[in-house]
Amino acid sequence: MSEPAADRSIVVYIDADACPVKDETYRVAGRYGLHVYVVANSFITLPREPWIERVVVSDGFDAADDWIAERARPGSVVVTSDVPLASRCVKAGAEVLAPNGKPFSESGIGLALATRNLMQDLREAGTVTGGPRPFSARDRSAYLGALDRTVMRLKRGGFG
Repeated sequence: MSEPAADRSIVVYIDADACPVKDETYRVAGRYGLHVYVVANSFITLPREPWIERVVVSDGFDAADDWIAERARPGSVVVTSDVPLASRCVKAGAEVLAPNGKPFSESGIGLALATRNLMQDLREAGTVTGGPRPFSARDRSAYLGALDRTVMRLKRGGFG
């Protein structure tokens, strides 16, 4: 499997096991000619495109997260709803988007981690029994716009 050179190319990493916006990512990446790595713990069917690459990691705890975080760098875009992975990638200089289009940033990642940990504690205590709201068409649309803006910003910054 090829890996991006230490250059100025824009590469997209999808934390794919539960990602609802893979098709949207392929659409934007195809328009801009970006390489996409789809990282999962099991086989996922992908479109047959030379610029979309499947990466199947072991079933080990956080194996997909580790694979992505080790490669995240300035010029890469990481798509994940996993807040600890987002934190690792933001610290590496990557652009990180949640599937609902919300960006993770250096200034907001601490609050996102604290909120995640609080909600996990509340769920474990039985205080909160519900999960996040269902993924919507509005989320999908927001993600498409956010990914497009992120790629354009990276291109203006000299990546491409």
